[in-house]
Amino acid sequence: MRRNSSLYPIYFQFTVFSDYGPLKYLFFTLSLLTYLTIIFVNVVIILAVCLEKSLHQPMYIFICCLSFNSLYSSVGFFPRFLMDIVSDTHFISFQACVIQTYFITTYLVQELTLLTVMAYDRYVAICQPLHYHSKMTLRRVKLLVFMSVLFPAVLIGAFTQKLYFVTFCGNTMNRMICTGGDLILLSCEKDSSMVNTAGQTMTLTTTLSAISFIFFTYLRILLVCRRSSSEVRGKAIQTCLPHIVTFVNYCVSVLCDFYLSRYNPGEANTVVIVVLSLEIVLIPPINNPFVYGLTLPRIRGVIFRRLKIHK
Repeated sequence: MRRNSSLYPIYFQFTVFSDYGPLKYLFFTLSLLTYLTIIFVNVVIILAVCLEKSLHQPMYIFICCLSFNSLYSSVGFFPRFLMDIVSDTHFISFQACVIQTYFITTYLVQELTLLTVMAYDRYVAICQPLHYHSKMTLRRVKLLVFMSVLFPAVLIGAFTQKLYFVTFCGNTMNRMICTGGDLILLSCEKDSSMVNTAGQTMTLTTTLSAISFIFFTYLRILLVCRRSSSEVRGKAIQTCLPHIVTFVNYCVSVLCDFYLSRYNPGEANTVVIVVLSLEIVLIPPINNPFVYGLTLPRIRGVIFRRLKIHK
């Protein structure tokens, strides 16, 4: 069922972008270099895992999926962002805004589901080592990856589809990207309540369930490590530390986005808005491959060895 286009704005306007004159080309260049860096470092991780048979193990497969997810988010953000930097006008169509919302939101939920699956993998490896190979079979790993991607795709797809049945009472966004929360804030009161309730229920249920499970797994890992030898504790820290860093970084990014959504547009500082808006789409995609590539000896060894081969 298609909605009459007269019921929603033809476009939305981003109000954060300013005219910096010739400096906009410097910002464009820096942003493009950041985009290319994200592509490069994540592709390096993906190729290392895919080409090296010794890395065809659950933990490294999940790391590879994180890098794919980072590339996915960058495709949904950077092309439009680069165009806005050099543009004199900063308008985005309703359809393009909904598509960007879908990209960014699915990226965030997929990141959370993948981190949850990775926590389960570490839990089984450390707390149930004798059953690890029987539980984390290739078939189960494929199923976990499939569900980690399919669940957010369907869930967010159902949410964004509802946006086509919402009437909007404004078209200005004090942001640099489109998000579901901003679209809900612009919706008229009668529609805002319904969609906002559905969005909050979905967000709270998914987020709290995943975070609770991750905390549970690490509590169990901590208890097991306390009773184990120093060698076992060292190996556990070596494999768990990158995941903890990635998870904490993800939580900080989500908190920044949540804090920004509570900002009063009339009182918000532009610099703060820019930093909080970009943190969620810039830091995790750059941070994750460096954390795993530099911290885990096997991935680091494969990367360095293949770089030497091609010299």
